[in-house]
Amino acid sequence: MDTTGDNAIELHGDEEIIEVIDLNDTEPGPDDLADDLGDVDFEEDPGIADDEGWETEDEMEAEAEQDDSEFTFSKHTGSVFCVSLDPATNSMAVTGGEDDKAYVWRVSDGEVLMECTGHKDSVTCAVFSHDSSMVATGDMSGMIKVWKVESKEEIWSFEVGDLEWLEWHPCAPVLLAGTDDGNMWMWKIPSGDCKTFQSSACQATSGKVLPDGKRAVVGYEDGTVRVWDLKQGNAIHIVKGQDGHQGALTCLSCNKDGSLVLTGSVDGCAKLINTATGKVVGSFPADGGKAKGSEDGEESNSVESVGFCNILPLIAVAYLDGTLAIYDLSSQVLRHRCQHEAGIVHLQWEESSSVVSTCCLDGALRLWDARSGNMVSEYRGHTAEILDFTINREASLVVTASGDNQAKVFCLQRPDRHE
Repeated sequence: MDTTGDNAIELHGDEEIIEVIDLNDTEPGPDDLADDLGDVDFEEDPGIADDEGWETEDEMEAEAEQDDSEFTFSKHTGSVFCVSLDPATNSMAVTGGEDDKAYVWRVSDGEVLMECTGHKDSVTCAVFSHDSSMVATGDMSGMIKVWKVESKEEIWSFEVGDLEWLEWHPCAPVLLAGTDDGNMWMWKIPSGDCKTFQSSACQATSGKVLPDGKRAVVGYEDGTVRVWDLKQGNAIHIVKGQDGHQGALTCLSCNKDGSLVLTGSVDGCAKLINTATGKVVGSFPADGGKAKGSEDGEESNSVESVGFCNILPLIAVAYLDGTLAIYDLSSQVLRHRCQHEAGIVHLQWEESSSVVSTCCLDGALRLWDARSGNMVSEYRGHTAEILDFTINREASLVVTASGDNQAKVFCLQRPDRHE
């Protein structure tokens, strides 16, 4: 496989790449898997401002008087685009923002542990390595930096094309990124050994390393989905054409064992793909969620976020028109339609319950019981849209990132908790 870039180091044979991928001292467990990166392409979002579903400033200000958060992290001087928790302890958060900075801070009290500087554009990706020893930050222009958390030092940097997504390998010091020229990059950190996985010249809009650590699934702007073999460097499966999406991929998620991937697109459809066969085994069209979207591609009711429930055969699909659709995985029947006041940006299932959380353009965080379709609770406090959020493993707190330049920590104390 070709290597790209001046800093790229030629990998010799399968032995080297096998060493990269299999570099795990312990068997990876669920706790080793890095949190999903934010699925929304924020650089494409400004146009949404004129869309329906946005509240007036007066309405937002009135609701802003209600602040359900435990505390507010307010070091950023621009919109906060992304947030991740460290997978090892869930005690540290990293946020990236429009101010070209990322901050690593303690969740319990908001104390800044490290300031990640030197970026040239908005930091839209920020995520911890599987063992929480490193954090990677990436800006829209393609500058990627890796920092050692303990020493608070930058240990590696590299520049690619415009960055779409950034993710750590689930059990090795290996970083992957997707760029708008269609490439997926893979580096061994901190040595910088590099491989590129090239496809047709359209954006690699979303990507996910599967739990086995040997494959990655990447979605592209032309609607194509590729399953890559990280050792061999080739695409094992390519999903396109009639079965595939008819518009750009916006998001994807895999189930716990990586056997299934759920993809979402601007075409208003979610697809269920078997990663072993590369076959589309389920399709969830926008009208299944009673979408309002028109026939025009970009104006259609885009799928913004997707995810699998860990404990029940359920999936969730979130739409730009504010519909959260809960489907039964085995029958592929729509179970519940949970309506929001504005477009949904991101969803996340709790680790070990049937509760799914959503963040919304109206600035609220909502928790839904997927079994009943009822809203469990709603948390307010932001004065602008929530652009990303993440939940800790115990589902006891949520950290949000917002266009109001703030990140907030919300404690989830629910009387109904029995799982």
